[in-house]
Amino acid sequence: MSTPLSPYHLGKARELYNLFNVFNALSWSFLTGNIITLFAMRLDASSTYLGGISALLYVAYFFLPLGKVLAKRFSIIKIFSFTWVSRALSMIPLLFVPLVVAAGHHTLALQLTLLGVASFHVIRGVGMIGNNPVLSNLAMGPDRSGYMTQIQIINSALGMFAGFIIALFLGREPPLYLYSIIMAVGISSGIFSGVLMQKIPEPPVELQEKTSSLFAVIKQAFSTPSLRQFIYILFLVALVSGVSRSFIIVYSRDVFAQSDGMVALYTVFGGLGNLLIGLVIKFLVSRIGAKPIFIICVLIGLAGMFPIVFIPQSLSDNFTTLVLLLSFIFFILNFGFLGSEGIAQTYFLGLVPMELMMDMGILYFLVFGVAGAGGSFATGLLLDFLRDFGVSVATSFKVLYLILVLMSFLALFLQKKLVPLGALPFRGALEVMFSFRDLRAITLLDRLEKTKDSEEEAALLEALHDTPSQLALKGLLDRAKSPRLAIRMEAFRAMEALDVLSEEAEKALMNDIIHNPFTTAYISARILGKHRVFAAVPLLRELVNSQDYMLAGEAIIALAKLKDEAFRPQIQEIILQTTNPRLKIMGVEAFGIYRSPHSLSVLLDILRAADPPPYLWDEVVLAMAGILDIHNEFYPLLIRFLEDSSLAPALALDEAEAAYEYYQATHGGWFRRRRASLVFSNKQAKALQPAARALIKESQGAPLSRWIQELPEDLSEPISQAVLAEAVLCEELMAFERLRLLIVQWASQMLRVWTTKLKGNH
Repeated sequence: MSTPLSPYHLGKARELYNLFNVFNALSWSFLTGNIITLFAMRLDASSTYLGGISALLYVAYFFLPLGKVLAKRFSIIKIFSFTWVSRALSMIPLLFVPLVVAAGHHTLALQLTLLGVASFHVIRGVGMIGNNPVLSNLAMGPDRSGYMTQIQIINSALGMFAGFIIALFLGREPPLYLYSIIMAVGISSGIFSGVLMQKIPEPPVELQEKTSSLFAVIKQAFSTPSLRQFIYILFLVALVSGVSRSFIIVYSRDVFAQSDGMVALYTVFGGLGNLLIGLVIKFLVSRIGAKPIFIICVLIGLAGMFPIVFIPQSLSDNFTTLVLLLSFIFFILNFGFLGSEGIAQTYFLGLVPMELMMDMGILYFLVFGVAGAGGSFATGLLLDFLRDFGVSVATSFKVLYLILVLMSFLALFLQKKLVPLGALPFRGALEVMFSFRDLRAITLLDRLEKTKDSEEEAALLEALHDTPSQLALKGLLDRAKSPRLAIRMEAFRAMEALDVLSEEAEKALMNDIIHNPFTTAYISARILGKHRVFAAVPLLRELVNSQDYMLAGEAIIALAKLKDEAFRPQIQEIILQTTNPRLKIMGVEAFGIYRSPHSLSVLLDILRAADPPPYLWDEVVLAMAGILDIHNEFYPLLIRFLEDSSLAPALALDEAEAAYEYYQATHGGWFRRRRASLVFSNKQAKALQPAARALIKESQGAPLSRWIQELPEDLSEPISQAVLAEAVLCEELMAFERLRLLIVQWASQMLRVWTTKLKGNH
């Protein structure tokens, strides 16, 4: 087994491969595809001939088995390099076609063109045996999908640049020798790219040694449901993609009489579409997966064919509208279908085990070849057949693209059953693509993966905390293992802001609270409680006695959020016994979260303790307010009290007065007062203000105690009622103005609740 490339050597190899792709893309653009189609049309080639020329692009894949045979005797890199130089040299006959045409040998010119193109693609097919092993070797690591898409972006950008150069050169009616100049540049670039390939490291032997027969490979693929499903889809997508993009050039020339220069200009927009979809895929593929992007690309390509089927030929009367429409069609077809071809290969590499990469790679390209070659050749025959029967050129293309539309719908139907390979569901992927928060999170994650600066890393993690997205979870888990404490803390904080945690994240958090006390463990405990991770309850119970008081406190609060009632008595004992101020505060906060009336006595005992610290008073009364279910009503009062403690009497009495006025407004009419059922409640309502005044002004709690005890049994929780009735009689407790304010607030709230209940009964 070969040793994997070290990070340094992998980086150097990628630089060389990127440079190879620059010259390879230029050579490809100047020697194949659109320029060959335009060249053949200048030679008055028939649709059948054009279909055959387009089919040769895919015939290359049929010669992959020959490359496999050669790979048993020669190294992959040698085969790749030799064939890439040879295929460029095979196009030399096309340089002499203008001279042959000038001599009047039109048929020979077409034959030379066919010979050069055929030789190019046959030799290319042999050399392509090394494509997948070399690319797989260089795409090792976590950025696999991103690097593969980067290669596509390089090819797309150079293709667009080459298309623009071709458009400038050709103009409206270019002489044939201009084509020869362009092709000469393509041949030179191809030779140089082949020489560069010799410097690329040889891929691991295990990627080259598979010796299964082609029949065995096909049998294995079709006996595997996931591969079989993918092969059907690949066939349809490759056929539609190849035909729709190849014949859009013929469509522009034959239906709308566009010049060579204009058609070449449209191909620039096609290159722009290819470039942009590459950028989109690179941005999204590692976050949402290949399957949904595959489906979306086919949908976009499908949308690009609708104008061809439905637009009228009269559109050519308006030159500007026609140019805009054809530019859009070229753009959208390349955006959709070249994107679908690129993401299909990414999906395939994720679907196939590494040890089967070469054999299955051959099958992949054979399917691609059969679909592309068969579709292109059949399309040429179909167009000539329709014309022979008197069908107009425009109608012939409408029939062709209608067939392609139907095939696209079939591919979409089959795509729904593809194995996800960890991808998001289609709807989830669309939500991500239209979510500013998720897209910003992806941008931050991309920057996070590239940064080498720990300070920038911390800043990006903080930004992810402010932009919570589930897509960030994997990156956050990676940063949670950072050797720097600040980075780990920011990673966990960002994780805390997420709506949902994965099982992997839950395990990481539980592992952190075990192994990282005094550092990040307390944050992990807080997250486990916030996200209701019930599996962590046994572990959290053990940690409430940790020497790390921050961890112990967060464990207590987490157990409260998890409603671990069985462990609440032990927490009460810990809080009463501990002398740690922070732990005592966190325990009090936990009681407010539990909202158990049984904790009221414990909270009052904390106030009874010798010299409770002032910072604890507020926590106790707020926890009691939470248990009594008046937190939202009491909190503003407490804030006013803390701003000016002299307002305490006024605040308390105002609450009692406002509650009685509410009762009066609801049940205070003369006829209502005469109802026998309201006689007792009227008396009770009137008694609240004097009872509150006695407590606040005279420190006499007995009247309010009686008032509380006389409340209807179904109005409040019996334990709360009993505890508060007893508390107002305790001089020690009534020394706390906060507590007196709380109890008067609660009594006033009970009167309001009682008033509302009586109103409902009458």
